[in-house]
Parts: sequence; C-alpha cells; structure tokens
Amino acid sequence: MRKKSHLLMSLALVATLITGCSSTKPKVPDDPPEVLYQQARLKLDAGNYVNAIELLEALDTRYPFGAYSNQVQLDLIYAYYKQDDTAQAIASIDRFIRLNPAHKNIDYVFYIRGLTNMAADYNFFQALFGIDRQDKDPGYARQAFQDFKTLLQNYPNSMYAADARARMIGLKNRLAQYDLNVVQYYVKRDALVAAANRAAAIVETYPDTPQVETALEIMVSSYETLKMPLLAEHAREVLAKNYPDNRLNRS
Repeated sequence: MRKKSHLLMSLALVATLITGCSSTKPKVPDDPPEVLYQQARLKLDAGNYVNAIELLEALDTRYPFGAYSNQVQLDLIYAYYKQDDTAQAIASIDRFIRLNPAHKNIDYVFYIRGLTNMAADYNFFQALFGIDRQDKDPGYARQAFQDFKTLLQNYPNSMYAADARARMIGLKNRLAQYDLNVVQYYVKRDALVAAANRAAAIVETYPDTPQVETALEIMVSSYETLKMPLLAEHAREVLAKNYPDNRLNRS
C-alpha cells in the first residue's frame, strides 16, 4: 500500500513538473521601452511574428500611454494579421479605431482590417488542395468589402486606395458567385420564384460582374416557366442589350 501511495505521489509530481514546463513562457526582460521596441521591430522585420508579438504585447501592457503606444498597437495589428490571428487582429483594430479615430494612419487601419477579413474568408484547404469553396458563407468577404469601401469613401487619396479598389473587384466577384450558387440551388429545387428574385438581386447589386449574364439567363427561363411573360421579356431585353452574343438572343 505504501509503495502504491509513493508511486501515485511520484506520478503527480512528474505531471506537475510537465505541466509547469509546458505552460511556462519565455519572460520578456524588464528593459527600457525603447530597447524592447527596437527588439520587437527586428523580430517583425525578420518575419518572426511570434516573438515580435510577445515583445509588443509586453510593451502594450507595461506602457499603455508611452511614447511608443500607438506605434506598438499598429505593429501588433500587423503582426496578428501576418500570424493569421484574425480574432486578435480585428479586436486590436477596432480598439485602435475607437481610441484614435483621427490618427494620421487611420486609413492604414481600415485597409489592414479589409486584408484581415479577406484572410479570414480564405479557405486553407482551397489553398492546399485547390478545392473550390465558393459555396462557403461569405460573411468575412462582405465585411472586407465594406472595410475597403469605408477606406475609399473617407480617404480617397490614401496610398492604399488603389489596392483597396482592386481588391473590391475580386470581392464583388466572390459575393456574386456565392449568390449565383444559391440561385442555381433554387433552380435545382424548382424554387423558381426564389431563383428569379435572387438572380435579380445579383443584377442589381453586382451589375459589373461576370455572373450577371447567367443570372439574366435564369431570370428569363424562370419567368417563362412561371408564365410571367412581361418579366421574362424585360429580362430578355436587358440580356440582349448587354450580352448581344448570348445564346438566348437567338431563340
């Protein structure tokens, strides 16, 4: 019995030591803020985002109102983004916008918010295996689009405006394709009223995307099947005007 008790105590001690070792984080030295920030910048520039985040978080905690405060928060936002820590990046971005709405780099913050939401929308398995996941919920893509839209509306002369505008084109295509997938699902289920309504929303919301032509085709066929000749003819006219070579124009 004593041997069993001794064995259990030994196992508990080993487990405690293992847990203690695994949960111990390297301690950030108690150096002056300028030294810690210089070290953090070196880590950041070298792409060592894990260690950069550790140093920057220590600075943010120890010197929340120091000379490096705002720059530390901006660097943290970037490091979280590069480390694919979406939740932390968005939380830090929203805090920065709330506390520093007139900051000289606020356009960058909205830009990086859009990039972060785009990264959240991106599917890891799509990148790894080439799987098309256009059916995935586009909530992050919608938010990214809104982030870039806010940037362009409020800061049209920003150095990030051109890239934001280009990214919005890709996001519109992503959102339009998602809606078109929903439309095609409705068609397969013979839910033609829902299909026609969702297709019309694509035409209205994303008029300059490649998905509009297919959406108009579905509107024509759905309205014809539903015995709605006026709506079918109107959709056909819009199709003929914008896509004169479409096959339905010859039928």
